Amino acid sequence: MDVVSRRTLGKLAATFALALGVSACTPAAPVAAVDTAPSEAELVERAHEIHTAALVLDAHADIVMPTTAANFLSADGTSKVAPAKLKTGEVGAVVMAIAVGPGTRTPAAGAEARAEADAQLAAVLALAADNADTVAIAKSADEVEAISASGKTAIILGFQNARSLQGKVDAIDTFYNAGVRVFALNHLAHNDFSDSSRPFHDPVTGKYEPDANNGLSALGLAAIDRINALGGVVDVSQASKASTLASIARSKTPVIASHSNVRAISNATRNLSDDEIDAIGQNGGVIHVAPFSAYLINFSTPEKLAAIDTARKAAGLPAAYSYPYELYWELPDPAARTAFTASIREALGPATVDIMIDHIDYIVKRIGIDHVGIGTDFNHGSGIEGYDDASQSFAVTLGLVRRGYSADDIAKIWGGNFLRVLRAAEAAKTPTTPALP
Repeated sequence: MDVVSRRTLGKLAATFALALGVSACTPAAPVAAVDTAPSEAELVERAHEIHTAALVLDAHADIVMPTTAANFLSADGTSKVAPAKLKTGEVGAVVMAIAVGPGTRTPAAGAEARAEADAQLAAVLALAADNADTVAIAKSADEVEAISASGKTAIILGFQNARSLQGKVDAIDTFYNAGVRVFALNHLAHNDFSDSSRPFHDPVTGKYEPDANNGLSALGLAAIDRINALGGVVDVSQASKASTLASIARSKTPVIASHSNVRAISNATRNLSDDEIDAIGQNGGVIHVAPFSAYLINFSTPEKLAAIDTARKAAGLPAAYSYPYELYWELPDPAARTAFTASIREALGPATVDIMIDHIDYIVKRIGIDHVGIGTDFNHGSGIEGYDDASQSFAVTLGLVRRGYSADDIAKIWGGNFLRVLRAAEAAKTPTTPALP
């Protein structure tokens, strides 16, 4: 914000006095302090101008399917990134991820995961076809900008969880050829390619699965090579620390974390440690902060820990955990799962846009404005006070303006940084691809 300092006012007063022929030694009448702080109305007006001018880009949202839990959706039962909500929020682009959940590592389970991924791909393509007046699929950075400039929202296809690759690196080509440009190897639980930040817990033995790949397996390393060769973006969200660092070391282009927050603020294994944040910054990548309460709130206070412990015991889950919602997947009864997530939400208390911006501030101060963005994880449990769906995206811009971020800063946070990484990936695409294992 342009605030005139008292020192500047003094200099202006002295200059004015000299212009009138008054000696600089002559005592001058005191200059009244001028309150130049903008009013709330002025801040809102400025934020609206910035929001409209910026490419507002959400780096990760889930695709709504008939099986999507009702509590993941908006109160009206519809997608949090429905075309109408995207338009209201002036969202110029959104990455919609073909994401499958955890499962056993068997051929049958892999086939089920692939069928689920194919169904999600078909659903998002149908969504674009049915709403061609407001959205369109984008396969490059230039297409993202062109679609947004036309007044529509660009849908970028993402991918999450290598389970659906069924152990075949060349399956990445199939998804890329279908339009996918952002690839994350992990979700909950390890897979044949990469280790997760949230290992699977066996409810019978009470033990967590051991790290399977020491970060990345040979398949995982080959997958990073393949994504680079095709011109795709490597996404490290949900990966273990070892997997994240190995992915950064392997990738020839900057990586992103499409929906990850700061572990120093909210101590969940799902969040990024300072080592990972620093490595992403050194790699030229971008960390996209998510409005997900469990990954925003500092839940390490005695009061919150006690409330979380009570909720976990009531659900029959162990008190030891790496994040408050941990093991909800393992609850066999859907009603019990919903009740547990509701109780944890109450135990945590509300998260706000201000807390979300605390995470953005932390990343900016640590690695710079060029390495932070926003990825909501909408339709998968995300949503906070003031930013519960795409229609409320302006709340983030207003919050950033209130914190003193410039128009250029906000343009980078919302979409500029992501597009830079996408363009770097496109530029590094190789005409010949490496041999596959």
